This record gives sequence, structure tokens and C-alpha cells, in this order.
Amino acid sequence: MTQAPAASRDARRRHDREIVALAVPAFGALVAEPLFVMADSAIVGHLGTAQLAGLGVASALLVTAVSVFVFLAYATTAAVARRVGAGDLRAAIRQGMDGIWLALLLGAAVIVTVLPTAPALVTLFGASDTAAPYATTYLRISALGIPAMLIVLASTGVLRGLQDTKTPLYVAVGGFVANAGLNAGLVYGAGLGIAGSAWGTVLAQFGMAAVYLFVVVRGARRHGASLRPDAAGIRACAQAGTPLLVRTLSLRAILMIATAVAARLGDADIAAHQIIMSLWSLLAFALDAIAIAGQAIIGRYLGAGDAQGAREACRRMVQWGIAAGLVLGLLVIAARPLFLPLFTSDSVVQEAALPALLLVGFSQPISGIVFVLDGVLMGAGDGTYLAWAMLVTLAVFAPLALLVPALGGGLTTLWAAMTLMMTVRMLTLWLRSRSGRWIVTGATR
Repeated sequence: MTQAPAASRDARRRHDREIVALAVPAFGALVAEPLFVMADSAIVGHLGTAQLAGLGVASALLVTAVSVFVFLAYATTAAVARRVGAGDLRAAIRQGMDGIWLALLLGAAVIVTVLPTAPALVTLFGASDTAAPYATTYLRISALGIPAMLIVLASTGVLRGLQDTKTPLYVAVGGFVANAGLNAGLVYGAGLGIAGSAWGTVLAQFGMAAVYLFVVVRGARRHGASLRPDAAGIRACAQAGTPLLVRTLSLRAILMIATAVAARLGDADIAAHQIIMSLWSLLAFALDAIAIAGQAIIGRYLGAGDAQGAREACRRMVQWGIAAGLVLGLLVIAARPLFLPLFTSDSVVQEAALPALLLVGFSQPISGIVFVLDGVLMGAGDGTYLAWAMLVTLAVFAPLALLVPALGGGLTTLWAAMTLMMTVRMLTLWLRSRSGRWIVTGATR
């Protein structure tokens, strides 16, 4: 009678240690990423309003371009973790190298696309006549660093799959420090203006990519893995990443629709929406850290053929997601009167944001479940289901959101639709997790 509860407690403690060991450094690395843009904004902002506006447009384009390829990290994490679980580190690193080669090819394709189309892209994103030249300059120079950014994504996936989230944290922190120093030196010391900021970011990104490549190449040599590009392996990585690309594009479409609808509601509503979205994104980093742990842990269990261990780990991570969501939600609700004045003193904007912030707070436990199960299914390599589930979510959300202005709804109604969107995601992911169809053991899915 006492052995079973004791064994259950031991299993929970083991899972807790694994989750904390992977999630805490992952959270630090995730938070470090937006600091790049913040550092650039702080430095370029002193050059003038036009330069800062140009940076804002170019950064939005770059973030969009890179986020589309986030599957390089997700798919690589799952594939590498499976082979780690199967005890084949050589094949794990070989799989990682295929992902890195794919990142390099995609990065080169993006450069070829962005360089000649930069002025048109800047205009499409609504840059003013005074800001457009600065945006074009920053975009063209920064585009040269996209291969490095994508190599960083793929290499991060390799290390996560190898159950290492500390190295990405160290590299992210080092990259942030280097980026800030290079930007300040090139913008003001060398007098290069916004071009100096772009070159500083490019150099920092290539520095990060070089560190990652050193770590991965060292591991490849230690385990006898080939470093040469393998057409079949690269093609397999692309095929595995395609469903996750569909998932990511669908999610980006949801966020863009929400912003477009908020803009139609009026200046106060779009201002309040931007404040809420910044908080929502910050909360997502905390929950995504647990999801990253889920990708690595689930992939390893399935690779080792331990279906029961995968189920238990999934169950425990869902509990973590709910608990984290409850804590974050309570913090949002309690701190909302203090949070809003940090962004605006306009009482109209604050009044528009307050009820929507309540919805964000109450929905955080739902978000916790969504992020965790998203990570679990990614770790299982269940990308096709994730793609279809997100398309269904988009199909539900889009008409509801677009009806908000027509029906006279405000920002609170829009965020009610966002809450419903997260609820639909939760239901689709929960149904899949309950079905057990995601549990496919072995070194490959």
C-alpha cells in the first residue's frame, strides 16, 4: 500500500528536477532574445525619431522573417531528443547537423529575397517617407545576419535535444552584451548611425552562431558524426518542419488579425491592445520555457521506448503549466493598476485596457495547458496534428474577431475572442493528448 505512493512521489520528484533543470535556463535564454531589440531601440532612439521609426519597421520585418523559421529549433529538438533517448548520440548530432545545413540554405534564400525587395517591404509595412530610408538601410544590412540567426535557432534545437539549455542561456547573454557594446561603439564611436546598429547586430549574431557551431562540431568529432551536408537528411528536416511552419504561420495570422481589428476600434483601443500584447508576450516566455522542457523530455522518453514515462512526464508538465498559469494570472490581476501607468498616463487607454487585462489574467491557466501540450506534441514529432489544430483555431477565431467592430464590440470583446481562441487550442491539444496517438516510440517517428 505504501510502495505505490512512494514510487509515485519519486517519479514526480524526478520529473520536477528535469523540468526545472531545463525550463529555468530556457526561460533566461528566451527573455534575452527581445533584449536585442530593446538595446538597439535605446541606442538608435538617441539618433532621432525618424531613425527610431525606421528601426521599428525593419525590426518588425526581421522578427517576422525569423519567427517563421522557428520550426528549425522545434523540429530539431524533437528529432535529436529521440535519438538521445535511443542512446545513439552519433545519429543525434548528425540529425542536428542536417538541421543546421537547412538553416544555412534557408538563410541564403532569405538574403537573396530581402536585399532587392527591402524598399518595397518597408513601404508595405507603412514606413513614412522620412523613416523609410533608415528602415531600408537597417533591413538590408541586418538581412546579412539572417543565416546566422537561423543557425542559432537550429543549433539551439540541437542542444535542447541533447538536454542542454544552459549553453543557449550563456550564448544568449553573451550575445546581448556583445550586441549592446558593438551597437554603441559603431553608432556613436564610429559615427555610422543606424547602419552601425545593424552591423553591430549582424556581428553579434555571427558571433553567437560561431560559438554554437564550435560546440556542435566538437560534439560531432567526439562521437564520430559526419559534418558534411546530406541531401536526404536535409530534405527530411524540411519535411518534418513543414507542418510546424503551417502552425506558426497560422498563429502569426491570428495575432495579425487581432492587431488589425484593434486598429479599427480607435487610437485608444489599439494603444491599449499593444500594451496588453507586450504583457501577453512576456507571459508566453515563462510558459514557453516549460514547453521547451517538454519537447526535450518527451522526445527522449519516446526515443528510449518508454511510453509510460512519456505519459507520466506529460501529466506532470500539465500540472506545472496549470500552476504557473495560476500564479501568473494572479500576478496580472493584482498588479494591473500598477502595470498600466508604466506604459501610459492616458486615462482613456487605461480604462480600455483594464477589463481586457482581467481576461488575460483569468485565462493564464488555459495558456499554461496550451503551451505545455504544444511542447509535448512537438517533442513527440506530432507536427501534422499541430498544423491542422492551428488551422481549425484560425478558422474559428478569424470570423469572430472580424465581427467585433461590425457588432460594436470593443477591446474587451476582442480579447474575449482571444480567450476563446486559446480555449479552442486547449481543447484540440487536450483531445490529442488523451487519445494517446501522439505516443510513437523509437529513434524516429
